[in-house]
Amino acid sequence: MTNLPDEFTPEQIAALYSLRWKVELLFRELKSRYGLEKFETGDEAIAELLVMAALLTTSVSRALLAVFQEIEPDVEYPDERWATDRKVVAQPVLADLALALGHPPPNLPGLVRREARQPERSRLTLNKRVAQAFNSEVWP
Repeated sequence: MTNLPDEFTPEQIAALYSLRWKVELLFRELKSRYGLEKFETGDEAIAELLVMAALLTTSVSRALLAVFQEIEPDVEYPDERWATDRKVVAQPVLADLALALGHPPPNLPGLVRREARQPERSRLTLNKRVAQAFNSEVWP
């Protein structure tokens, strides 16, 4: 049953209804590619951020797909295959885009030094605590 006007044929209604499958595929992509089926957080703000990031990424990806389809109209790019391949090429695409916009590549040694070092100088690492314990006056 449908509430469409009578001028639609059963074939047209079936064709329109089949478009619903594209919506289902989109939800499946969001769940499987972005882990939106189950969040690892109870924080509502983080959950909302994850959903927005997934939607934004998917929107940009689909816009890029439309460009490819316009350039090569006779080539078929299935949505699910595009979504899988996009994951493989995302980092090189972002690196090229950053360079094109005038952003230099990251300074990896500097990034590692900044992010991996102990932020609190007074806090000893496990190895230093053990070494210090064995260097004390308690041991002969």
